[in-house]
Amino acid sequence: RVIRQALASARLTGADVDVVEAHGTGTSLGDPIEAQALLATYGQDREADRPLWLGSIKSNIGHTQAAAGVAGVIKMVQAMRHGVMPQTLHAGTPSTHVDWTQGAVELLAAERPWAAEGDRPMRAGVSAFGVSGTNAHVIVEQAPAPSEEDADGEAGTGAGGERVALPVVPWVVSGKTEGALTAQSGRIRGAVAGMPSTSVGLSLATTRAGLEQRAVILGAGETELTAGLASLAAGEQTPQVVRGVVDGGRSAFVFSGQGGQRAGMGRELAEVFPVFAEALGEVCGHFEGLREVVFADPEGVLGRTGWAQPALFAVEVALFRLVESWGVKPDYLVGHSVGELAAAHVAGVLSLADACTLVKARASLMQALPAGGAMWAVRATPDEVAAHLVEGVSIAAGNAPGQVVVSGARERVEQVAAALPDRQSRWLEVSHAFHSVLMDPMLEDFERVARQVEYARPRIPVVSTLTGRLVEEFTAGYWVDQVRGTVRFADAVTRVQSLGVSRFVELGPDATLVAAVEETCDDETLTAAVLRREKPEPWTAVTALARFWACGGTVDWAAFFAPTGARTVDLPTYAFQRERYWPQRRPAAQTGTAMDAALWDAIERGDAQTFATELGLGAETPLADALPALSAWRSRREASAAVDGLRYEVSWSPVGVAAGTVVSGGWLIVEPEGSEEPWAGALAGELASRGAAVSRLAVDSAGLERGALAERLREFAGCTRVVSFLGQEDSEHGALPVGVSATAVLVQALTDADLDGRLWTVTSGAVSAGGGDVLTR
Repeated sequence: RVIRQALASARLTGADVDVVEAHGTGTSLGDPIEAQALLATYGQDREADRPLWLGSIKSNIGHTQAAAGVAGVIKMVQAMRHGVMPQTLHAGTPSTHVDWTQGAVELLAAERPWAAEGDRPMRAGVSAFGVSGTNAHVIVEQAPAPSEEDADGEAGTGAGGERVALPVVPWVVSGKTEGALTAQSGRIRGAVAGMPSTSVGLSLATTRAGLEQRAVILGAGETELTAGLASLAAGEQTPQVVRGVVDGGRSAFVFSGQGGQRAGMGRELAEVFPVFAEALGEVCGHFEGLREVVFADPEGVLGRTGWAQPALFAVEVALFRLVESWGVKPDYLVGHSVGELAAAHVAGVLSLADACTLVKARASLMQALPAGGAMWAVRATPDEVAAHLVEGVSIAAGNAPGQVVVSGARERVEQVAAALPDRQSRWLEVSHAFHSVLMDPMLEDFERVARQVEYARPRIPVVSTLTGRLVEEFTAGYWVDQVRGTVRFADAVTRVQSLGVSRFVELGPDATLVAAVEETCDDETLTAAVLRREKPEPWTAVTALARFWACGGTVDWAAFFAPTGARTVDLPTYAFQRERYWPQRRPAAQTGTAMDAALWDAIERGDAQTFATELGLGAETPLADALPALSAWRSRREASAAVDGLRYEVSWSPVGVAAGTVVSGGWLIVEPEGSEEPWAGALAGELASRGAAVSRLAVDSAGLERGALAERLREFAGCTRVVSFLGQEDSEHGALPVGVSATAVLVQALTDADLDGRLWTVTSGAVSAGGGDVLTR
C-alpha cells in the first residue's frame, strides 16, 4: 500500500521507475514479504527488456539502524550521479521463498550502466521499514540539467530584472568546536579560487548547517574574503571577521528617536538594495518633498521637527522592510519617542496611511509650538534627578540606569543643572523641549487627529516606552500621553530582557541607542546598529546582519543572495575533528612473572636439564614425559585468558535498604490466589511499616482474563506502584508457563485500567545471582 501511495503522489506508474533500493532485512520472513510487494507493484506492466532492478546497500555496509533509509537515498543519488546501478553483494541466487515469476523483478547481482532515456529521467524507489509496521517509501528522480541561463548565473535578479552587485559579501562559516571552525576556514580557503564570491557566500550559507561556533568573513571580493579566511584559520582577530557563539535567546528591534537624523541617511542603501529603496519611496510618497530632504536636504530643514520626524519614520520603516526581506524577524519591538510610531506600524497596529497621518500631525503640531525650552542630559539616576526638579521641568527620558534627560523652560532646567554640578552632562541641540509641559498646547489638536485613525492589536509584541510594559491595545489617548510622558527606554529594555531577549538590533540613521542598551543589559547581550553615522551604509548593515547571525539569530541567506544571481557551487565538506575509537590490541596475558621466565622458556623448548635445574631436581628425574602436558596446560591458560578479556560477565550485587528509609504513596501487591508465598506478606508488612498505603489483590493465575482483571484493578486507582508475584507460578498453561502468561495479562490490564505507574515483577530461583545458587524455576 505504501508503494502505491508513493507512486500516486509522484503521479507515476511502476514502470516509470528503474530500480528499487530495498530495505533488505536479510531474513527468511521479511525478504519474501518485501519482494512480493515489489513484484505486485513495480513488477507489473513493464516492457520485457526493462525489468525492475532490485538491490540493497545492507550487503555493503550492514544495517545502519535508524540511518538505514537515508543510506539508501544516498546510494541512489550517488548511483544517478555516476550513471551506474551498484552490485548487491551475496545475491547471486534468488530466494526460493519468493515466486519470481509473478513479476518482472531481477536482482542486481552485477553492476549495470544506468542513464536517462530521451526525456525520461532516471528514477529509483527507496524503502525503509521500522519495527511495528513503520514503513516508508520514497521515489528519487534525476534532477533536471541546469539551463544556460542558470549556468550563466542569471537565475536570481533584483527588481526590474537587474542583478544586484553587493559592495560587501558575507561568507559564513561554522563549526561544532572552535578548532573545527578554524579548520573549516582553512579548507574553504584552499578550494574557492576563481569562484564567484556571491556564489561561494550562498553555498556556505545554504548548503551547510549553522553550528554553535560561528564566524562571518566580510569583503568586497575574493582577495579580501580569502584574506579573512586566512586570518580566521590562524586565529587572528581582524575587523573583517565577525565571531560569535550561538545564543538561544530572543531578538528585539529598537527604533531610534529624534536626534540622529542626518542628510543622506539611507541613500547608499537605496542605491544597493531595491527592497529598501521601494519601501522608503512608499513612505515618502505620503509626505511631499520628503525623499529630497532625506537624501540631500538642500535647504537645511532636516533639523526642524516638522521634517525630522517624518524622515526618521521613513528610514526606520524602510530599514525594517530590508532586514525583514533577509529573514530577520524580531520577537519584540521597542520605540524611542517618535520611533514608537514606526514600531507600531510594522507591528500591524497602524496602516501605513494612518501611521503617516499621525507622524505628520505630531511633527507639524510640535513644529508650530513657540521656539524655546531646553533639554539637558546628565549622568545620574532618575531618583537623583527627581529630588532636584522644579515646577515646569520634567524627566523627558530615562535611557539607561545612569542616563537621564531633563526637559522644560531653559531657566528652570538650568536650576536643576546647578543642583548637580559635579555630574557629567551636556546640553542637547533641540528646537523644542520635548516630553515636557511645553508640549501641552498641542495635545488637544493631536488627540483629535489620533481619534480619526484605526488601531489593530499588535501582531509583533510591542513593549511600551511610556509604561515599560507590553502594550495590549493602542488608543488615541496612549499616543497623547506618549507625547507628554517620560520616555522610559531603560525600563522597556529591562522588561524585554526579562522576556528572554539577548539580541538587540537598532533601526535608525545612527547608533544612538546602542550605548544605552549596553549599559542597561549585561555583557552577554548583543547590540547591533544597522546604520552608523560616517560609515558606509551597506557595510554597516551587512556587518549588523553578520553579528546577528553569529550570535544565533535566524537569517534567510538565500533571500539575501537572491538578487545577486548567485548559484550554489561545490565546496569542501565539514572538517571533522576526528578521534580514534577503534579498540586497541591488548598485550598478551601474562601467566607468570619475570622470575618464572627461565622455567617457562625451558618448558617451551623441552629442555629437561634446565627445567630440572630450575626446580632443583636431578637430571635423571623422569620429567620428559611431563613436559608436553605442562606445555599444553599453559597454552590452555593463555587461550582462556585471551577469551576472558573479550567477554562481559553479568554480576549481581545485593541491595540493602537503610533502616530509616520512608516509603510513601499507594502500593498494590498482586499475588496468585491460594499461594503461600512468604515474600508477598513480608513485603506488604515492610512497606506498611515505612509509611506506604498497601493493598493486596489475589488472582487466579491460571484462568486470568484481561477484561475482568482490568475491572478489578480500577478499584485501586490510587496505587501508583504495583508489585507482581505472578511470575512465581511455574506450572504450564497452554504453550507458556502460567507465570509468563499471567504477567503479560497483568501488563495489558493495567493499561486498560489507566493505572499509570511503575510495575515490578518478582522472581525467585529463576536466575543464578552468585556461586552455589540453585535454579528451581
